[in-house]
Amino acid sequence: MDFGRVSPVELENVVFSLPKDSVETSRVLKAAKSKIKPVFYFGCAKWGRKDWIGKLYPPKTKEADFLNWYARYFNCLELNATFYKIPDEKTVAIWREKAGSGFMFSPKISSSISMNLEKGKHYTDEFLKGISAFGNSLGPCFLQMHPNFSPAKIDILQSYLEWLPTDLELFVEVRHPDWFAGDNFTNLSAMLQNAGKGFVITDTAGRRDVCHMRLTTPTAFIRFVGNSLHKTDYKRIDDWVERIDKWVNEGLTHLYFFMHQHDELHSPELIKYTIQRINERCGVDIPVPVYLYEKEGSRGLFD
Repeated sequence: MDFGRVSPVELENVVFSLPKDSVETSRVLKAAKSKIKPVFYFGCAKWGRKDWIGKLYPPKTKEADFLNWYARYFNCLELNATFYKIPDEKTVAIWREKAGSGFMFSPKISSSISMNLEKGKHYTDEFLKGISAFGNSLGPCFLQMHPNFSPAKIDILQSYLEWLPTDLELFVEVRHPDWFAGDNFTNLSAMLQNAGKGFVITDTAGRRDVCHMRLTTPTAFIRFVGNSLHKTDYKRIDDWVERIDKWVNEGLTHLYFFMHQHDELHSPELIKYTIQRINERCGVDIPVPVYLYEKEGSRGLFD
């Protein structure tokens, strides 16, 4: 993932501290507070990593079996493949079977839709038909708007969101810098909250504005972009664990935490560290993955 990438020299000067929560974030969480413990999901954006052979996947593992192995370690996936091609029901059913029960897919809305919301309704129907085959393995969908999609088009976004099925769990990511300034941010947040849709939080070095800490639903959808296990990656995770613990105490119901690296080879290490810290701080007992390179014959996350 190249979004927000900076040079090694620039990286040393980035201020990674998380912004304070808005008053509205606390209100959203407190309104949803219940005695039920929150559900945590951790995963990556890809499973088809050949460089994970010998690390997560046994030697000589066929690509067709990568997803089976991926699901041994993680319980969710940010499914970016659907951004490039709308999947059919048969393909989705195969993915679901390979991953098994308890695994959640968060499909990214196809670019044929996000590039033109006004004309994308036909493609949306096709997209929804395809992902319906996920059944109870369907997590929140993810709508990533093009960086050129500015606040001047908020009415187009609102109209599209209101047109979608009300029971479709959806999170929106915007990238145009003007969305994060003044009234534009306030208006977008309020619109998403009123529509019952989520607001993606992306934590990446070169765009600190998209790490905004505004929850519009009691579910958090976080895209963390690390820097190949740079020392700051671990401090950033520690800060996130503190914030997540705060949200849990206030009423967070679900957490989807997707790990990215500019070199995805290193994502598994940082997910493991995140789970360990969440267990320590939040008093939960999420199984910690043990990878093949660490111990032959070890269990996966959900064996």
